[in-house]
Amino acid sequence: MEKLLDFLSTSLTAYNACENIRAVLSENGFKRLKETEEWELCEGGKYFVERGGGCLVAFVVGDLDSFSYKIAASHLDSPALKLKENPVEKKGVVATLNTEPYGGGVWYSFFDRPLRIAGRVVKSENNRVRAETVVSPYLVTIPSLAAHQNRGVNDGFAVNPQIDLQPVLGFADGETDWLERLSGEGKVLSYDLYLVNAQAPYFFGVNDEFLASPRIDNLTSAYASLEGLLSAAESDGVCVAAFMNAEEIGNRTAQGADGDFLENALRRIAYALRFDDNEYYKALASSFLLSVDNAHATHPNHPEKSDTTNKAALGGGVVIKSHAGGAYITDAISSVVVKTLLDKAGVKRQSFFNRSDVRSGSTLGASAVTRFGMAGADIGIAQLAMHSACECFAKSDYTELVNALTAFYSSDFLVEEDGYIIR
Repeated sequence: MEKLLDFLSTSLTAYNACENIRAVLSENGFKRLKETEEWELCEGGKYFVERGGGCLVAFVVGDLDSFSYKIAASHLDSPALKLKENPVEKKGVVATLNTEPYGGGVWYSFFDRPLRIAGRVVKSENNRVRAETVVSPYLVTIPSLAAHQNRGVNDGFAVNPQIDLQPVLGFADGETDWLERLSGEGKVLSYDLYLVNAQAPYFFGVNDEFLASPRIDNLTSAYASLEGLLSAAESDGVCVAAFMNAEEIGNRTAQGADGDFLENALRRIAYALRFDDNEYYKALASSFLLSVDNAHATHPNHPEKSDTTNKAALGGGVVIKSHAGGAYITDAISSVVVKTLLDKAGVKRQSFFNRSDVRSGSTLGASAVTRFGMAGADIGIAQLAMHSACECFAKSDYTELVNALTAFYSSDFLVEEDGYIIR
């Protein structure tokens, strides 16, 4: 858990998370590849490739007598407030920062919190454009309006993003060189910077059985995928951990699941291993993708918000998620594949369906499998307060998820005409 806590604390944005994952992979002998260069791969090799500093695909090449992919895909971004250009605005004696929402956050939960600025800045030196990952050494905060000045606040309050989500930076007549203090040497020409909750993770419950932290959705899935990839036994084919970006805004970027980054990585793996198009498509047909993202646990104060017969519980183990409208990619066959895998590994499991009268969330799974045509399922852990500035889950469920992903990467899947054999 200590490694997870550090990852949650320091992975303030997708750019910071990608940097942290890169460091862990490098420490464990993974070789960095570049999209702009030729790839030289071999059996037993460990590699990773990045795009844009905010997404990364890591993979391990196993025994190629049976060539297929085992993919666990998660995302590194979380709801936050993104800074606009020219953000400093003087309002009376204080200066504030102009922001806009990134993703679908529970925005009232961002009030009265210690917020830090993080992300990347872009500089140009000698005609060379480069990006740097940064974290502000100072905090800002969004003060809520006092109940005396908003008498109906507890009867219902609609957040206006342009008015209410502007943090206090400092005194208007004081030093407001916020960007210089953040970026160090060199002139910043542009940036992708976000306001994020700077609270440290903490355990709670009479036996410290729960963990609360910012960005649990979806950094827990990402780190569990990393741990599973690193600890898995050798197996057939290629084990892939895809850490994507932009899921919270619909995946529609070059770093998101709707882009071609993961698809290109899989194609280039096949070509570098001397497999032709025919072998590549055969590999896709015998591959399996796990879309790893969290599910809603049954809320103790609002059990009526959960499905009547499929309630995901804190401490209930790995959640297998299904949806008739395709928000999740699990179907009857892939569900049984996952259940068989988890039962074989001794991993606790449970099922999740949304209430039929509630709009479902979605994951990056649907975007990925429609590009590849491979089988897959949605899994994750049950959590509370999803998209809040601070979320929570049961510690035991994270252990179950790591065990599940380790078993997934360690197993071999043989596709037959009428189903699967899991070894």
